[in-house]
Amino acid sequence: MLCVVDNIVNYKQDLKLYLLCYNIISRLYKMNIIFIKRQLYALRHDYLTMNNLVTAAAILVAFSWAWGSVEAMQQNYELQRSIDNKRQQIEIEKIKVALLQYESKYYESDEYQELAARQRTGKGQPGEKQLIVPSTDDSYGQKAATTSVRSTPARSNFQQWMNFLFGGNSRNKK
Repeated sequence: MLCVVDNIVNYKQDLKLYLLCYNIISRLYKMNIIFIKRQLYALRHDYLTMNNLVTAAAILVAFSWAWGSVEAMQQNYELQRSIDNKRQQIEIEKIKVALLQYESKYYESDEYQELAARQRTGKGQPGEKQLIVPSTDDSYGQKAATTSVRSTPARSNFQQWMNFLFGGNSRNKK
């Protein structure tokens, strides 16, 4: 029987502990709900006023207007750059057309016809002399440069300065 009484006592103590915990939790829950209700009330009456809503709407409208203006300016800049590129291409094409017109006029001229006939036949007018011009090829210039360079004995820096200052090089050339 003692064992049954101990179980009942333990049960009553456990029940008291459970009830105490339940009371604490329910009070915290009620306090949380009250706190949340107070915060919502403050939010509605302090921040969600007509004046604040109108101000927020005006800020949103101003921001969207500014964003649209920036986008329009970017688009205008890109279009202007495209127009400038097209105008530049038109100018280049006009210059090419003018150059081709000048070339066609040159090819139609008597001077070109006469020069082309001379080059094809290899003949000239009476009294003209043939002038042979050396080649402008780079390999020819390099050969000429290598053959014309004389080798000079290496001199010290001091000797070169003395020759420069006192005209020693002019005496060696004579």
